[in-house]
Amino acid sequence: MGYTCEPAAREVAKFLGFTCDGANPVVTLRSPFSLENWTLPVLELLIVGGAVFALVHAWRRWRRDGDPVNISLAFASLVYLAVIEPPLYFPEWFNLEKYVGFIFSHNVFTVQFMFDRLPLYIVAFYVVITQLTYELIRALGVFQRRGPAVGAIATAFACQVFYETFDQLGPQLKWWAWNPDNDVNKPMFASVPMNSMWVFASVSFGVMTWLVVRFVGDKVGRDRLSGWQVSWRTVLAGVLTPVLMVIGAAPTRVDVGAGDDYSLQKTLVIVLLALLWLVGGALLVEATKLNWHGSPQAMESPAFVRIYPALYLGIHAILWLTALPAFLAAIDGVTDTGAPIGSGWYALACMLVSTWFVVAAIRASRRVVQPAVAEAVSA
Repeated sequence: MGYTCEPAAREVAKFLGFTCDGANPVVTLRSPFSLENWTLPVLELLIVGGAVFALVHAWRRWRRDGDPVNISLAFASLVYLAVIEPPLYFPEWFNLEKYVGFIFSHNVFTVQFMFDRLPLYIVAFYVVITQLTYELIRALGVFQRRGPAVGAIATAFACQVFYETFDQLGPQLKWWAWNPDNDVNKPMFASVPMNSMWVFASVSFGVMTWLVVRFVGDKVGRDRLSGWQVSWRTVLAGVLTPVLMVIGAAPTRVDVGAGDDYSLQKTLVIVLLALLWLVGGALLVEATKLNWHGSPQAMESPAFVRIYPALYLGIHAILWLTALPAFLAAIDGVTDTGAPIGSGWYALACMLVSTWFVVAAIRASRRVVQPAVAEAVSA
């Protein structure tokens, strides 16, 4: 099955330190001590452990608190992964080689699926990023005040800052590598394709969140949904996400003909990201002001949002610090090991806003007793 290790994939795999020839089609297990560098098992533990935490939290939200949004969002993200990832890994299987081509390759981690193309931590990452960002926005009360559409925009902004904290670091630490010869990856923002920054880091998760909240969230006059109703609506949300994502991606795929230097696409992505930062930032400021001293309607089950986002951000900050010497010593955007670096200033901006999200959500998750209630309790 040579088409699972085409020449471009073989070159990227070689750069990452492994070979894709003879890869197991189902699953491969490796020692965490034999990986490319020590950051890979650390990242894997952070994300896989976070996914377990997120799923336990989501189940509790549904069975104890009566809210199926979290569990639906977690499994909708896995349906979305099942729809979107195989064509990206193996475009030949879907007759997409002329339109997509070989885009990128993950490095090999402790647990790897599908001819070594899909690490377990990536499966877990979809669960983590959806739960982390949705819970932050829920804690800040944006969905309650503004409704599903605005809440989804705020979630897309939260996804942008948390995702890019990870995305701008990955190529330098060889968590994955992009195929620089594929035009789908152009234009680039440092070592990250700009289309990926917009579509995969924000649009997809914003769209998914909107669909799930619309399909299974509380509505006036709606009885509590059964397990079957939650299940089919979850699958539908996961399948529809790539369809609506394509619409959101359309402005960034403008084709202006041969010889294009991608300046128009780059400008469009910058404008779209700037709008997301403006709107998302305004919503974050508003939510912070309203919830800085806590909330009389503080969220149920706050443990996940009070612990995991800070842990995710803290571990990434440590990983960035360990990568900083090579980052600063890079010449023309490439380290002495040949790895491309991300955008330091953008990653720093994302980390600062992520910190703001974490602090604001923790403060918002505190329950404040209203004066009338406090008097009644004391009486």
